[in-house]
Amino acid sequence: MIRRFGRLPLRSRLALLTAAAVAVAVALAAGACWLVTKQQLGHQRDETLTSARADENYLRDLLRTCDANPGRQPAPPGSYTVQIVTAGGLVCTTLGKSPVQVGDADLAVAQGRLSDTLHDATAKDGTRMRVATSAGPLPNTAVSIAQPLSETEKPLNTLALLLVITAGVGVLGAATAGLWIARAGLRPVDRLTGAVEHIARTEDLAVRIPVEGEDEIARLSRSFNSMTAALASSRDRQQQLIADAGHELRTPLTSLRTNIDLLARSEETGRAIPPEDRKELLASVKAQMTELAALIGDLQELSRPDGAPGGPVQVLALHDIAGRAVGRARLRGAGLTITAELDPWFVRAEPAALERALVNLLDNAVKFSPPGGGIEVRLADGELTVRDHGPGIPPEELPHVFDRFWRSPTARSLPGSGLGLSIVARTVRQAGGEVTLRTAEGGGTEASVRLPGAPTAPPPVFP
Repeated sequence: MIRRFGRLPLRSRLALLTAAAVAVAVALAAGACWLVTKQQLGHQRDETLTSARADENYLRDLLRTCDANPGRQPAPPGSYTVQIVTAGGLVCTTLGKSPVQVGDADLAVAQGRLSDTLHDATAKDGTRMRVATSAGPLPNTAVSIAQPLSETEKPLNTLALLLVITAGVGVLGAATAGLWIARAGLRPVDRLTGAVEHIARTEDLAVRIPVEGEDEIARLSRSFNSMTAALASSRDRQQQLIADAGHELRTPLTSLRTNIDLLARSEETGRAIPPEDRKELLASVKAQMTELAALIGDLQELSRPDGAPGGPVQVLALHDIAGRAVGRARLRGAGLTITAELDPWFVRAEPAALERALVNLLDNAVKFSPPGGGIEVRLADGELTVRDHGPGIPPEELPHVFDRFWRSPTARSLPGSGLGLSIVARTVRQAGGEVTLRTAEGGGTEASVRLPGAPTAPPPVFP
């Protein structure tokens, strides 16, 4: 049953649940109404029976006629059945009424052992009666006044039938209203479902759902619109990354193929290339292979999700990593003066990624520094600054320096893929920090990396 219910459409389930809830509520209300009415009618009937008193002269006449002529008893007052019970068990019932069964409680009243009693009994003709017995006008007698239970049961049965009909109409109305409400309430869900099916069918991420109100459906629509916008942006970035990567790979591959073709043609034709030219070709091939390897490594780094580090996060000494990056920069920037002032600072980050980011930052400074120029590296209060004295970056280009594959028009002739600063920004963000580039006073560019400090220093490493 539960499985079958779960297979029904959501509208049908809502309508059934609404009808069931209304049915339970109506059933409880109808049952309470019927029970209260039954209790009130029974209480009123009992009060009427116990307060009813037959005329004493009538009772005396009833006894006389009952003794003299049992078939000529006078009629009772009203519609009650009146009978006299003696202590010896003699019963005298009014004319035209079926005698009511006498119980032990009735005899106890006649014998003076009880003052009164109220109970159900059955008449000789099978009628169920409610009997109130009290002491009679004569010694050793009791008077029973009885009324058929049907006089209260008939109104109760009529009331029960009326409540059942009313409850049925209410449940049907609730089911109809529930179905209508479900259709109206799920209309935005239908639009959302249609949009999802359209996107699944056409892969059109430009679809947006109109948002109305501030309810849960509106929140769901906003979330869906945000999701499709993020997916569209992600797909656009992916396509742009593929296009940019293809463009960047094409240049070194073309140059590499040209140089290899020259070397192969020399071997096939037997025409030797001059030693100096051959040495230059081999150096160019090696440089292009190194550039390709670096570009592929950068692409692999950027292909990881933003929240997925490539290795375990550890507590690192930023001053030590910066010192190693400065040492590598000095090897690559022969003729440049690189000074470093590094105060101790510990951070939580991925070791390899952070070192690579700092190396990229210093390589960028080395690449744009003029021959014989200087680079100042300083680490203080958790902020690492790298200052060069190169041509600087125009203000209109500063917003793009951390974009993937972006290269300044003035730096097209310089080596590089345009991914170095993107990797720097990504790594710093993953470590919870921020990186900025700005034009330095007096010319050149100053890069600033600020990382939050770690609560403790890394444990010492013993050989």
